[in-house]
Amino acid sequence: MRRVSWLILVCAMAVGCANLSRRPGAKASGPDGDWPYYGHDPGGTRYSPLTQINRDNVSSLKVAWVFHTGDISEGNEGRRRSGFENTPLMVAGTLYLSTPFNRVIALNPATGKQLWSYDPKTDLTLSYGDGLINRGVATWLDPERRPGQPCHRRIFESTLDARLTALDAATGEPCRDFGINGQVSLQQVSRYRPGWYHMTSPPTVIDGLVVVGSAIDDNGRADMPSGVVRAYDARSGALRWKWDPIPPNSSKGSDQKWRSGAANAWSILTADPQRDLVFVPTGSASPDFYGGDRPGNNKWADSVVALEARTGKSAWGFQLVHHDLWDYDTASPPLLATLRRNGKEIPVVIQGNKTGNLYVLNRETGVPIFPVEEHPVPQSDVPGEVTSPTQPFPVAPPPLVLQHLSPNQAYGLTPADRQACQSALKKLRAGGIFTPPSLQGTLEIPGSVGGMNWGGYAFDPEDQTLFVNVTNLPFMVKLIPRDKFQMAEKTGPPGEYTPQIGTPYGIYRNPLFSPSGLPCSPPPWGELIAVDMSTGQIRWQVPLGSMANFSPKCAVCHGTAAGKMTGLPRSMPEHGPHHPAAPLGSLSFGGPIVTAGGLVFIAGTTDGYIRAFDANTGKELWKSRLPTAGYATPMTYQLPSGKQYLVIASGGHSKIRQNKLSDALVAFALP
Repeated sequence: MRRVSWLILVCAMAVGCANLSRRPGAKASGPDGDWPYYGHDPGGTRYSPLTQINRDNVSSLKVAWVFHTGDISEGNEGRRRSGFENTPLMVAGTLYLSTPFNRVIALNPATGKQLWSYDPKTDLTLSYGDGLINRGVATWLDPERRPGQPCHRRIFESTLDARLTALDAATGEPCRDFGINGQVSLQQVSRYRPGWYHMTSPPTVIDGLVVVGSAIDDNGRADMPSGVVRAYDARSGALRWKWDPIPPNSSKGSDQKWRSGAANAWSILTADPQRDLVFVPTGSASPDFYGGDRPGNNKWADSVVALEARTGKSAWGFQLVHHDLWDYDTASPPLLATLRRNGKEIPVVIQGNKTGNLYVLNRETGVPIFPVEEHPVPQSDVPGEVTSPTQPFPVAPPPLVLQHLSPNQAYGLTPADRQACQSALKKLRAGGIFTPPSLQGTLEIPGSVGGMNWGGYAFDPEDQTLFVNVTNLPFMVKLIPRDKFQMAEKTGPPGEYTPQIGTPYGIYRNPLFSPSGLPCSPPPWGELIAVDMSTGQIRWQVPLGSMANFSPKCAVCHGTAAGKMTGLPRSMPEHGPHHPAAPLGSLSFGGPIVTAGGLVFIAGTTDGYIRAFDANTGKELWKSRLPTAGYATPMTYQLPSGKQYLVIASGGHSKIRQNKLSDALVAFALP
């Protein structure tokens, strides 16, 4: 689905003294000290050359300022609950962010003082499946306008109610020459329905074009809106091209016509201006867990696709999951890097997904750099379903998460917990990753939150190291025949029930927790992993955060048609130190960044901290408690004065009630 219709609770040091840019204290103010893209650069490496904050002094980081947006929704007044997943931009002396309500705000980066704000008046009452969230904005400098002219620099935002807005970066006023008074409607898609079709991630800008994807509530029914990707002229707002991963009513290698929507790009797109390419990560076709009405591999769902930026034509595509039945979206943004192998420099796309597999592809051709092999996988026993006989597995790097779980491996904080988990696992069909959903109930491992999710990864080009946070959480998935679905909603166990209208089956799914409320899989349940991308080997992996204070009570709290709330078990209290003896490792949402100061910064854990790790060793060097959990990716910048800042959005999550909500953007700096 778009990312999931709900969520559970759920660089190294200098290579040599001659490399001055990586010495602690080296300045990188101005453009080098900016953060002008969601992932720092067009290719989304999330690597900053800044070194003022480094492994020697990071323990001294203190809060420099805090800005409160004022935009919070607790899920009342006809609105969904809000979350704060934003990563700001820093460009030309100003910090730009967007709020869960789609307000765009400009701040003084030294003080956090507001310079201007713009409210697009988004309809906050629609049933957006992701809740009220927005991950960021994009910017573009118009080469035909002089500094001081209106809209010399533009800020673009795609809104929850499907509009693309263009603002003057200096004033926050709409660029009147863009679309109609600064706005372009994104609602012109087949099978559009308000709320089902929305935007949560920032657009990307390349060669004067603004490229947008979409988020779709694709698990409710088969015929959901199209997952079309579109490009608009950055100055006029005119539509230049569109690309649909699943053309309507197309025949996929058989005589049977099939209908399906989605396969949408709800995550972050990246770009290669030099090669005129846009890289699109696509999600699953609708609905997620039954594909009898969409036979074949469903290209280009669950893929990474390179599009020609000027035309929108496909240059190449690579499918990571065939005929997806597990909600294994390509949720992580494609990361563009240059690898050094055998004395050559090779431009690549690094692409992970919810399976925990990591693929390394030639950026120009899509051919794997590390071999990818098709292996046989378990087949469906559900009437009407035709499973792909094989799935693609990379030879290297190895899987970054657990992909098999037997009853003997079940974890429990107490003997009773372990016995309960073993009993639950014995009832499920369990053949490892890619075991299809069943009427009996299937163990899905990894679960549909990943693996790797939208948080993605960061890449240090000097050390050729990729840093990625992963979640280890198994699910159970069960198909329910249509004539029994309504009764199952009313009388079945807590969990998520979705109808998959237009198919013979609804679906029930839930994470596997013990009675004490911790996952049935062995810890750690979240890790930060460093991968040597020149060899495909893991350099180090460490537990990330802690679930010591985790209670699954209302951790999901996504209402179903029957009014149930997901989360287990109902009797658990919601707050307090429930598991003081719990092992380390937390589910995490949001991603890492890496700096030339030898540091990896990441928040995203349920315990509400932001942390710094030594990029060489994985040792935790610093942490600071945030106002609430920071389910976002941080960023860093340096001002002309020479001061470096680290910034993270701390607002909680629209689907994780374990953490309170906040509206805080927190900046750290050295004293």
